[in-house]
Amino acid sequence: MARIAGVNIPTNKRVTIALRYIHGIGPTKAAEICEKVGIPAEKRVAELTDAEILSIRETIDAGYTVEGDLRRERAVNVKRLMDLGCYRGLRHRRGLPVRGQRTHTNARTRKGPAKPIAGKKK
Repeated sequence: MARIAGVNIPTNKRVTIALRYIHGIGPTKAAEICEKVGIPAEKRVAELTDAEILSIRETIDAGYTVEGDLRRERAVNVKRLMDLGCYRGLRHRRGLPVRGQRTHTNARTRKGPAKPIAGKKK
C-alpha cells in the first residue's frame, strides 16, 4: 500500500483515480501530476516502483497544497471572515447558507434537521 501525503492510497486502482483520495487533488490535478512524473494513466498503483512513488510524493510536496495544510488554510479563511464580521462571516457563524441561497424552504443541510415550533398550526 502506497502512502502519499499521509493518506493510504488503494493499490488496485489506476494512479489517476487513486490520487484523488488525497484531499485537495481532483481529476485535473491527478492527471497533471501523472503527466509531470511521466506515469501512464492506465498504470495501477500496485505496478508502481518505489522510485515512481517517491517522485509522485515529491511532486505533490513541492507544488500542491493538500490534506492538513489545505484544511487549515480553509479554516483560517473562514475564521478571518467571522472575525471581520462581514456578511459571509455572519452567515458562517450562524450556520446558514453563505452564497445567497434561499432559506425560507430548503437549506436543511446547513440548518440541520427541522425544529418544531410550539403553537404553530397550519
